[in-house]
Amino acid sequence: MQKYFIGIDLGTGSTKAVAVDATGETIFTAQSHYPTINTKPEYSEQNADLIWDAFVACINQAITELHAAPAAISFSSAMHSIMPVDEHGTPLANAILWADARSANIAEELRKSDAGEDIYRKTGTAIYAMSPLCKLMWLRQNEQELFNKAHKFISLKEYVWFKLFGVYEVDYSIASTTGMFDILELKWYHKSLELAGLDANKLSAPVNTTYTRYLDKTLDTIPGISNQTAFVAGASDGCCANLGGGAVTNGVAALTIGTSGAVRVASPQPVYNYQAMTFNYLLTKGRYICGGAVNNGGAAADWLLKDFLKRGDITKEAYKLLFTEVEMVEPGSNGLIFLPYLYAERAPIWDANSSASFLNISYKHKQQHFLRAVIEGICFALNDVLKAIEGDQPFIKEIVISGGFISSAVWVQILADITGKRLVKQKTGDASAIGAIHLALEALDINADEIFVDDNQTETIEPDMDNHALYSKMFPIYKKVYTDLKESMQLMHDLRN
Repeated sequence: MQKYFIGIDLGTGSTKAVAVDATGETIFTAQSHYPTINTKPEYSEQNADLIWDAFVACINQAITELHAAPAAISFSSAMHSIMPVDEHGTPLANAILWADARSANIAEELRKSDAGEDIYRKTGTAIYAMSPLCKLMWLRQNEQELFNKAHKFISLKEYVWFKLFGVYEVDYSIASTTGMFDILELKWYHKSLELAGLDANKLSAPVNTTYTRYLDKTLDTIPGISNQTAFVAGASDGCCANLGGGAVTNGVAALTIGTSGAVRVASPQPVYNYQAMTFNYLLTKGRYICGGAVNNGGAAADWLLKDFLKRGDITKEAYKLLFTEVEMVEPGSNGLIFLPYLYAERAPIWDANSSASFLNISYKHKQQHFLRAVIEGICFALNDVLKAIEGDQPFIKEIVISGGFISSAVWVQILADITGKRLVKQKTGDASAIGAIHLALEALDINADEIFVDDNQTETIEPDMDNHALYSKMFPIYKKVYTDLKESMQLMHDLRN
């Protein structure tokens, strides 16, 4: 068996492993799903051991199928998780995830304070409830006994790394999503630590995204792994997606829709916008991935199927039927507009008390109109982020797309029509895992361009400019509706449980 490389993406809903051979061909994939835990409306947590079990399962499946240990395993991971562990690395509580909004009030006060913009510019992380900084401030105020008992505070990715090597290390990319890491000096930022009420020794040691370790022991859980296998720290899923999709050049953006969604561009320096609070996360030294993320991507589509349509299990067939109905409706959903803020919202409105709404409903609207309006609303939200990144000078000519949504031709076309941009669909939907492999190759001093020699495209999707003209009339209304409803959303927030 020729050597191969694994990129493993520790996602919110599942862990996925992608194996490629020395020619860049995908030769195996494995995926293991797990649930999130929502004990209260604003809580979103995960059992760390389920992520470890999923990682083990995916690696074991690859080794069994390919009859050899990989040359390298490199990590991509969802951002913003934080979890207290004891001196043995045992979780003291579930990990708090990016979608958790319990610290919304703390984030709001910090954003209004003199320290808010300083921390944003130093750390590159938006001041919002998803930030581990705000989560730690909440834990300190509301779970003081748990906070004081913690030996370390780590992400889910760091937990897997600790289970492998028994050391606490975090790559620069994940560290730069915490709101506590100085993205210019590459060290923990003392003002953030003061706000969190902890010292740097309560956090992992920061390392480069190409940092590599080898196992010095046999793991009973992964018996087929070799001590010659390089484990590479890797980066966050968003940064990896840009790298894996080739969206690291001028004029090219990356857009991902998974559970959440994001628009990102690469830059040699941070790109600041405090009002929209676009993020600046490290990919490698001197290369930043700048953009904005929304909470309501695939999660909103899942809600549409599971709760709105009562379709039961969310399957490929259920999605296929959904988009068959969406395709029956003309662009614009006969004027029906959906604000997709089911799970509050991040960029560019940063409003943890925001809520979803259907507007302009009339007797003429049928179920299919509501279905299409939801998909259009998700795309409007991502277009809002795109506009925040571009500012007054549009410079993005092409968007590389990835994530589960690319399997729907109608969803992809709606996105193209709303943004007015050319879309490039990835050869694989696993851009984050492929990006992690790129970092592994760099760590091993292998030229990735010699392995991934094709253009990594299957097709280019051009916008229908007539549809774009219609959506361009609707988009300002979409934005104004939120502005008009914002105060009412705040008043109604406490009515929900």
